[in-house]
Amino acid sequence: MVVNIILAYFIDLIIGDPRWLTHPVVLIGKLISFLEKILFKFLRKPLALRIGGVFLVIVVVVSSYFFTWAIIKTLTEINGILGRVAEIWLISTTLATKSLAGAAREIYNLLQKGDIKEARIKVGWIVGRDTENMESQQLTRATVETVAENIVDGVLSPLFFAILGGAPLAMAYKAVNTLDSMVGYKNEKYKNLGWASARLDDLANFFPARWAGLLLLCTAGLLGYRIKNVYQAVRRYAVKHPSPNSGIPESAVAGALGVRLGGLNYYGGQASFRAYMGEDNFPLEDVHIIKTIRMMYISSALGVISGLFFGGIALILLNKSLV
Repeated sequence: MVVNIILAYFIDLIIGDPRWLTHPVVLIGKLISFLEKILFKFLRKPLALRIGGVFLVIVVVVSSYFFTWAIIKTLTEINGILGRVAEIWLISTTLATKSLAGAAREIYNLLQKGDIKEARIKVGWIVGRDTENMESQQLTRATVETVAENIVDGVLSPLFFAILGGAPLAMAYKAVNTLDSMVGYKNEKYKNLGWASARLDDLANFFPARWAGLLLLCTAGLLGYRIKNVYQAVRRYAVKHPSPNSGIPESAVAGALGVRLGGLNYYGGQASFRAYMGEDNFPLEDVHIIKTIRMMYISSALGVISGLFFGGIALILLNKSLV
């Protein structure tokens, strides 16, 4: 398993998500959309929709786990190497290091060229907020916040679950995360159907988010940033974030870079103020996108090293206790 995860991590770093290959998350998304339409067709009352939301979570997460397990098992029975290759590739598809860095770097390049119009479009692809009226600094903030948040959602959480249970559990996590991104909203449409998805996503990211906080402290030290600033930012600001998890990586990145994240956003034309993260010691600039990408790469590498090290120790202790 150790070798599988290391190889999967490097495959994601080097290859990422090939455009010509259907990504498993796309298939998960199609299943969610199909079930969502059925549930909205037959369920109307809030309680019924909440129960339907639990059903949606169970079906999508369990089917994602067992479908992945069945693919690996079937291919392993045909040929052991084939099964191992499938396991490695499937784990790599749960990671988003290269794709996230690529999207953020593209926005950085557009901002450097002064192409605000195209940058707004690209930022709109990676955030849920309105981007059509954003200026350069707002676009930078949205990009930095998204990369910081996805250090957990897109990298460390799938790594965490891959270490615990291989590709099937990592894919189950991606199902949880995809459910949250599609139906886990507090708006009128999804507040009942999506409540279970949102709560499960919070639970699934709880430990990885706190792991991310420690890794980002180490990353800040390696990059020459003041660790004290990161620690203080996380302690002071993380709890103010509406998410019990996202505030940790966002405040850690803000503290390391000496910038202030958060502020006024618009969703569907409606203003929404998100608590500030960090102190505005420096104005947000395009280069902070590149610095955040660098922090993501280093923290993810530290995540692989530390996760496999402590996972290996836990496995050894478990085996000894069973003997």
